[in-house]
Amino acid sequence: MRLVRRTRPRLVAAVAGVACLAGGWATGVRAQTVKDAIATSEGANKEAEASQKKIDKISDDIDSLAAEYRAAIQEIKALEGYNKQLEGLIVSQGQEMESLRHQIDNVTVVGRQVMPLMSRMLDALAQFVELDVPFLPEERAERIAKLREMMDRADVTISEKYRRILEAYQIENEYGRTIEAYRGPVEADGKEITVDFLRIGRLALLYQTLDGSESGMWDAAAGTWVPLGNEYRNAIQAGLRMARKQSAPDLITVPVPAPKSAEVQG
Repeated sequence: MRLVRRTRPRLVAAVAGVACLAGGWATGVRAQTVKDAIATSEGANKEAEASQKKIDKISDDIDSLAAEYRAAIQEIKALEGYNKQLEGLIVSQGQEMESLRHQIDNVTVVGRQVMPLMSRMLDALAQFVELDVPFLPEERAERIAKLREMMDRADVTISEKYRRILEAYQIENEYGRTIEAYRGPVEADGKEITVDFLRIGRLALLYQTLDGSESGMWDAAAGTWVPLGNEYRNAIQAGLRMARKQSAPDLITVPVPAPKSAEVQG
């Protein structure tokens, strides 16, 4: 009986010690579980944040690709419109090329027709100058000589030759509507003297010596120069000043050859 009494307290003490150890272990387990839960939560948050960043990047990439796609669609539409314009331009250029081929084929024919015409025009101009009032004889003869020389040049186009001949005709036409003063030689009494010429259109060609002592006019009917009296001296001097723009235009009295009657050929 004494043996039982002695061993019971020790057994109780052992059970109490085991209980204390179990309580401490349980507390440690709960603390570790909380830490693991926090760590797991933090890891999940980081993974969620990383996933969100990936999602944002993918969204940005999709927006960028969509913008590029829209831009590509717009460019394709613009290119389609441009291609249509090019198609019309190509058709027009093809028609123009065909027209040019046709013109090139006809160049020889046109040349054969125009060249004789220009030669006749030049001959008629030379004859007109020869029969006209003899003003600026050297200048006008030189112009015709240059035109004849130009007609034999292969480096001058037919259009340019035609233009130059028409230009010469225009110059001759302007002579009939202008007044002009120039200096040159004239033969009088068998000698050549330098005088001032006054041309009034093609109506009158007058001259006066440099000292103003002698005056004369061209007589188309006689084909020679005839002297004038002193009554025309001041009028000719006034005309020379007007032609040189040294005085204002004014009326002057000068001799004008009587017009010849025209002969009508039936």
